[in-house]
Amino acid sequence: MPRPIEALIHPEALAHNLARARARAPNARVWAVVKANAYGHGVERAFEGLRAADGFALLDLAEAERLRALDWRGPILLLEGVFEPRDLELCSRLKLWHAVHCQEQIDWLAMHKTHEPHRVFLKLNSGMNRLGFPPAAFRAAYARLEALPQVDEIGLMTHFSDADAMRQGIDGIAHQLAAFEAAADGLAGERTIANSAATLRHPGRTAADWVRAGIMVYGGVPDFPEHDAAHWDLRPAMTLRSKVIGVQQVQPGDTIGYGSTYTAERAQRVGIVACGYADGYPRHAPTGTPILVDGQRTRTLGRVSMDMLAVDLDALPGSGFGSEVTLWGEGPHGSRLPIDEVARAAGTIGYELMCAVAPRVPVRSA
Repeated sequence: MPRPIEALIHPEALAHNLARARARAPNARVWAVVKANAYGHGVERAFEGLRAADGFALLDLAEAERLRALDWRGPILLLEGVFEPRDLELCSRLKLWHAVHCQEQIDWLAMHKTHEPHRVFLKLNSGMNRLGFPPAAFRAAYARLEALPQVDEIGLMTHFSDADAMRQGIDGIAHQLAAFEAAADGLAGERTIANSAATLRHPGRTAADWVRAGIMVYGGVPDFPEHDAAHWDLRPAMTLRSKVIGVQQVQPGDTIGYGSTYTAERAQRVGIVACGYADGYPRHAPTGTPILVDGQRTRTLGRVSMDMLAVDLDALPGSGFGSEVTLWGEGPHGSRLPIDEVARAAGTIGYELMCAVAPRVPVRSA
């Protein structure tokens, strides 16, 4: 028999969360962002719940091929564009839309031989300072693209760095929104500027023609802990669960795990769970990280090891060997443990936990 750990993907939760994105921006079309293998959920499994999207946005050409193999014939947007000139041939064959964020990508388009012109989204660096043309060069880049026979329609895009919170007490999107509006003023083309955080927090100001729903479609909350999933009516799309495979009765002064980082202050029942950092659970999750056993909230104890972690069973006399453990997601009896709570306790974010589930963990649709 395999180890009892598994990840469950909930297509109905994906569909619900996608509908929530649409409700926040009712006049916009919705990109479902499926980069990083659909945030660790699997492109094929996520597609089942996200097929109502107007388009899909991602990074890798291989993932775009997988979507086309699922018979998706709608728009697919490469968020970082192409990485070398020959990628444009695959864009032509798969009919991919792609971002243009630098002069080199325009140069490649100018040299590209194609029978069908490309649809592109010109990206502005409005203050994130990752990818995109600075405002002073944006209109010239637009003019270059507009003059190319290899280019059909030109869309306009940017990305917010602080849409999930106030920035030093100031509206986090104001400076970038102003930069985008000034640079794009008078230019034709569809706009896409809102990520999940902007879609949830600033829908009236950022919806434009398309919104890019990423973490929110997987049930993660971009502005946690200010708001939680219940506040935004989002449901977890992934459950990571396992079982208690052993029970120890420790005495006062006994320690648990590598480094003896936890010392029992009293006699205590401890459950050992088949899950560790080799499964993608964060090694740096400290004692006290929330976890569910048989749908009841308890805490981890001591250091997470490669294949196991320890949980406190003292307040759960009915639980023990074989009990179901929910690391995050949907638990038994209607219980739920948001991934953002686990991530916060471990000093990280839910995005990382979703993407970090290890290949050795079996994954299936619930």
